[in-house]
Amino acid sequence: MPQYDDALIKSILRSTKTIAMVGASGNDMRPSYFAMMYLLAKGYVIHPINPGMAGKKILGQTVYASLKDVPAPVDMVDIFRTSDAAPQIVREALEEKDRLGIKTIWMQLGVINEEAAALAREAGLTVIMDRCPKIEHGRFSGEIGWMGVNRKVIDNRKPLLFGKGGSLKRV
Repeated sequence: MPQYDDALIKSILRSTKTIAMVGASGNDMRPSYFAMMYLLAKGYVIHPINPGMAGKKILGQTVYASLKDVPAPVDMVDIFRTSDAAPQIVREALEEKDRLGIKTIWMQLGVINEEAAALAREAGLTVIMDRCPKIEHGRFSGEIGWMGVNRKVIDNRKPLLFGKGGSLKRV
């Protein structure tokens, strides 16, 4: 996992107001749906991008086919697609960078693409890879702890451990 200074992550999350979420899903069991719901609840404006759902709504937000269709401004492009899709998404973001005011390219957990990162950095954008803004926001706000992330379960409950006699108990 690429390493980023906490101050950088906090700065991005504080300065970002509008996010274009590329790969947003209307399926309430998908991680992008949960991330979008959380970020909306925290006051971010989210523009979901999903060509197959263009013109429909996800969580009350109009879905766009591409970044070219999204209204300005957009502070962050959040990539919820596979790593191999990232360079093309970044190229599209760079075409719209000035119109939208894009400052950050954020690639979700498991999304690492050095080519995409280099393209964005060369254009003066901040790049975050292999992180989730929902998790990072929750971590800094105290809503979730790293223990939940390390267990690959995102929640704010203490983990269950086996007590005497094999019974489960919260620590």
